[in-house]
Amino acid sequence: MDLTRLEINRRTALLTSAAIAANVINPMRAFAQETPKKGGVFNVHYGAEQRQLNPSIQASTGVYIIGGKIQENLVDLDANGQPVGVLAESWEATPDGKTVTFHLRKGVTWHDGKPFTSADVEFTAMNMWKKILNYGSTLQLFLTAVETPDPQTAIFKYERPMPLNLLLRALPDLGYISAKHLYESGDIRQNPTNLAPVGTGPFKFVKYERGQYIIADRNVDYWRPNAPYLDRIVWRVITDRAAAAAQMEAGELHYSPFSGLTISDMARLGKDKRFIVSTKGNEGNARTNTIEFNFRRKELSDIKVRRAIAHAINVPFFIDNFLGDFAKLGTGPIPSTSTDFYPGSSTPQYPYDKAKAAALLDEAGFKAGTGGTRFSLKLLPAPWGEDISLWSTFIQQSLGEIGIPVEIVRNDGGGFLKQVYDDHAFDLATGWHQYRNDPAVSTTVWYRSGQPKGAPWTNQWGWEDKTVDKTIDDAATEVDPAKRKALYAEFVKEVNTELPVWMPIEQIFVTVISAKARNHSNTPRWGSASWHDLWLSA
Repeated sequence: MDLTRLEINRRTALLTSAAIAANVINPMRAFAQETPKKGGVFNVHYGAEQRQLNPSIQASTGVYIIGGKIQENLVDLDANGQPVGVLAESWEATPDGKTVTFHLRKGVTWHDGKPFTSADVEFTAMNMWKKILNYGSTLQLFLTAVETPDPQTAIFKYERPMPLNLLLRALPDLGYISAKHLYESGDIRQNPTNLAPVGTGPFKFVKYERGQYIIADRNVDYWRPNAPYLDRIVWRVITDRAAAAAQMEAGELHYSPFSGLTISDMARLGKDKRFIVSTKGNEGNARTNTIEFNFRRKELSDIKVRRAIAHAINVPFFIDNFLGDFAKLGTGPIPSTSTDFYPGSSTPQYPYDKAKAAALLDEAGFKAGTGGTRFSLKLLPAPWGEDISLWSTFIQQSLGEIGIPVEIVRNDGGGFLKQVYDDHAFDLATGWHQYRNDPAVSTTVWYRSGQPKGAPWTNQWGWEDKTVDKTIDDAATEVDPAKRKALYAEFVKEVNTELPVWMPIEQIFVTVISAKARNHSNTPRWGSASWHDLWLSA
């Protein structure tokens, strides 16, 4: 394999990943006790627009990074990763798990001055989470109604048990509320409020200039006392990672989230005392690199072909030479960071074996023809991070060696999401699967059939397996923790066998942030959180 064709060489990758790792050992610097200061503009690197800002209908870090400061969720995670109330003050569930009651915060208003009530929760849950939200549609599959006996009470009724711990772990990402009075008429997906959001959060939407910037200002009527501290947040659209790093160094940006810079730039900035480079604040967003197969392509509907593709790629070599210390060999859709559900590596795996890959293709009837070519494929990589670009090139080179030429088709964020998850105009796709605390939150939707067309990061492969569907549903409604864990182990075994999606690499996001920032990275999903307590020192 001609490694010079890749975008980074082995020596640079190993040195830079080691440098970042060294910085993460003590990523948070000690500052003298300081009094939070009001004011300032916080400038954020926004690397890939998704043409959506409403987290009630699209679950994505690329949406939360903006929408999560404007709209609020019922529940978030505290510094210890435990559920803490936001728009909900308290909650309880019946012993059978079929009724969950939320007691809502009083005195909260929408940015347009209308009161926040249980009617907003009912409307959002039944019309957005259940019908549209890419992960919510599976999580809330058995939600039958939300009763609203008074403006501060929302009672969720389920056909099958909803484990309370699962729901509370899901709601930080899948529990954002939208205003009923702004969405009850017309098509929710096409509502202009999706790109000019109105929320209850610490910052109020001001302006969105596509391809340039998004602005939100302090909500002076915010319900938390004395919050927020910042005057304004500006998200600057910068698709060129090198340009973003240059703007960080020039003081024009304060923050680049979710591994948005190149590996080499993150390492260089990690040595600069003006910045903190760390994985802290990303613990709730472990990710795996994917290969997604379109079963509408006859070759890829053959399980021997999918397994051949997996065997053809030397994943350990790619990790060792191009990702380094922040990646490890994955074993399936539940990463090793999930201490409650990780099933180990005893499930079906696909170690590198080029001869076996070629044999499987021969068995499937796709023998090498003139010039050694068997068939060709189109690969669409997501534009989220440098590792995806490197991985797509490595896939292209690896499959070329077994007679499968691959054309890489690159798009912006919105284009990628539409072509893969709505138009299904791909053969292979690759991006990130993000694991969020529990498999039922954002993992099983990659495999459960019946997902709404166009819902990102869900089963849009043209693949259905009734056995897998039943295992997913049984696990999501099982209240016994030991039985749930066993069901998810069976789930991993089933999907690793059928291989509609392959998830062979585990990673964790890296943050680059100005050392002037205070109260940052202090929760497991900080990049997605509200930033109500974030402030800038002089």
